[in-house]
Amino acid sequence: MNRASAPLKVEIRDASDDDMAAIQAIYAFYVTRTAASFEEDVPSVEEMKARRAAIVGRGLPFLVAVEEGEVLGYTYAGPFRQRSAYRYTVEDSIYVAPFVMRRGIGGALLAALIERCTQSGYRQMIAVIGDSANQGSIAVHRSLGFGQEGVLRGVGLKFGRWVDVVIMHRTLGGDDRPLPDGAKAPPMLSSSDTEIP
Repeated sequence: MNRASAPLKVEIRDASDDDMAAIQAIYAFYVTRTAASFEEDVPSVEEMKARRAAIVGRGLPFLVAVEEGEVLGYTYAGPFRQRSAYRYTVEDSIYVAPFVMRRGIGGALLAALIERCTQSGYRQMIAVIGDSANQGSIAVHRSLGFGQEGVLRGVGLKFGRWVDVVIMHRTLGGDDRPLPDGAKAPPMLSSSDTEIP
């Protein structure tokens, strides 16, 4: 049985600085060969370490899939937007080594990320998928309960062509979860509050 068809026995764990050279090599493929990432210059290993430190420093997960000590993919959650009202919403990023695509690694990573974010109290997860032709990523997200919310057409320019962004979304932990401790429901607006003088 060759590597391309052998079953994978992956462990999913928190990433460390020791994983960052392998992570940078995986990401370099997506930066230089695909429109999945809108970056055009490959970040250094040191830059990738700094990015991981920033994610982990916010209490967010940064995970790797490893088989026999080799990093085969990674995923992390970052803030969806910087405004404080978005603090319970995260955006996922996921990248799998090209030689193990379509072997279940992306789904395993994303499922683990969803679980960790749910356990941490996050309420919504957004996927901002580069390139509407990125059917693999769209399918993995859809298989784990994401719905497509829209397509932003031609918002990126990479490799001399206009590239779309697909927005997908899923709720974490169910719609009926109560507000977090200390959070206040907004006051109800009356019709006079919405009138513009």
